[in-house]
Amino acid sequence: MRQFGALCLASRKRPVQNTKKRRALITGISGQDGSYLAELLLEKGYEVHGLVRRVAIEDPRHRMWRIKHLLGDIELHSVSFESHPSLYKAMKRVQPDECYHLAAESFVSYALGDEFAALNSNINGTYHVLSSIQDVCPQCRVYFAASSEMFGEAREVPQNEDTPFYPRSAYGISKTTGYHLARIYRDTYGFHITSGILFNHESPRRGHEFVTRKITHHVAQIVTGKADKLPLGNLEARRDWGHAADYVRAMWLMLQQDQPTDYVVATGQTHSVRQFCELAFSAAGLDYQDYVVADPRFFRTAEKRELRGDASKIHRLLGWKPSYQFEDIVKEMVQHDIKTAKENTPNPAS
Repeated sequence: MRQFGALCLASRKRPVQNTKKRRALITGISGQDGSYLAELLLEKGYEVHGLVRRVAIEDPRHRMWRIKHLLGDIELHSVSFESHPSLYKAMKRVQPDECYHLAAESFVSYALGDEFAALNSNINGTYHVLSSIQDVCPQCRVYFAASSEMFGEAREVPQNEDTPFYPRSAYGISKTTGYHLARIYRDTYGFHITSGILFNHESPRRGHEFVTRKITHHVAQIVTGKADKLPLGNLEARRDWGHAADYVRAMWLMLQQDQPTDYVVATGQTHSVRQFCELAFSAAGLDYQDYVVADPRFFRTAEKRELRGDASKIHRLLGWKPSYQFEDIVKEMVQHDIKTAKENTPNPAS
């Protein structure tokens, strides 16, 4: 833990070097997408900087585990996304060529009364990032992480870049607002800013509050004897699931284009929670019907329309296509969680 903390501190204090490398700034670098994107940019020779909340610096073991292996190669800056001066100072210091704005309170809840903090954080954070770039480095190319949750109660299936937004969660509302802020900065101020409307994307780095990771984590707990049941909500709910590593590649491709525009990023295929369970338990040699139990607490009343993306625009213009199959994603997550669970299981003989 001391060594981990020292690495974080060193990363935060390391001075910016004047090099000819392209310099990228990632907000939310410690999240699932941020960690994969940082890896991709380092492979491409970028100088990579990341913005993180101070709480992440103070609790690196729990909040920066996804980027632990990168701390010697990236520069971290502690900021408050609710504070324009904080973001302005960081932006002025880094002077990025590309900025990937991924940071957001991302867990989707349909209880609006509980999500005003997420609304304020996401909307204000996006405004402060864009405003700081306008003041400090207006030539910077910007990526805004939009979301399929903006479609919400979509009036058409599948959804593309022209589908009207009808968000049904505070998160979806905040992302819709951020999307329109990005559009205004592009149309009014001439920003090179692109929004990626990403559908669900998973990986072994997914947070445990999401249903996919909840399933694979419980499979691992059952395999190692630490659990015997998995409570879930609507098993027939369907999602368009891809892999985060594929989707960050799409982000990078967007910012390499001369003309900014917006793209839907999706697989175009949906699978049910039941199918995810069946594959996840099968990967461990188990039958999901022996372990999954219905729990009314996890049912969402707003789930009525299917969210399935039409990514033909990014296929046609950028040549992007997903490389992971649904079955491969589930298997990778299960294998990772079983391995982790076994490593954390005490040896009875010791």
